[in-house]
Amino acid sequence: MITNEEMKKEVQIWADKIKVKPVQIHIRHMKNKWASCSSRGRVTLNKDIMKEPRKFLKQVIVHELLHLKYPNHGKMFKALMRAYLGK
Repeated sequence: MITNEEMKKEVQIWADKIKVKPVQIHIRHMKNKWASCSSRGRVTLNKDIMKEPRKFLKQVIVHELLHLKYPNHGKMFKALMRAYLGK
């Protein structure tokens, strides 16, 4: 299982790759979703995601960080998801 600090470090590594700067990175229990990203740059990850496989964690992190550039799930968002993660 990954720790809070390792998860925050992983977010920062991906933020550097994607060239975005999250203002805050929070890890807490969330009832209904794996993560969220606010328009102000706050990325919140569900604490339960630490129990999931690394591949899934990476998908969630990239998804949320891309929302700092593209707030919707349009063509550019989907193209960048594929570019960073493959199919």
